[in-house]
Amino acid sequence: MKGFVDFIREQGVIGLAVGFLLGGAVSKFVTAFITDLINPILGVILGMASGLKEAYFTIGTVKFMYGDFISSFIDFIVIALVVYFGVKALKLDRLDKKKS
Repeated sequence: MKGFVDFIREQGVIGLAVGFLLGGAVSKFVTAFITDLINPILGVILGMASGLKEAYFTIGTVKFMYGDFISSFIDFIVIALVVYFGVKALKLDRLDKKKS
């Protein structure tokens, strides 16, 4: 049991679990922000009444849903920026020190 507790302390498993849970919460928040605010604004700007996520073009009988792809890409970029600046602001990038 002592080896397991030492592993958890040394490897930061608790911190990893907390980060995983917070990452899920941030992802939901950013997805809602993009879906509810950003996509409708982009839809109005681009002239799509139904919003960006519903944007598509057709070639023959094939329907290309490029709006959903763009929406997912914006979602990814915003999440990546939130994580990057969150790590920098909390100075978490300095926590991992090499053991001597």
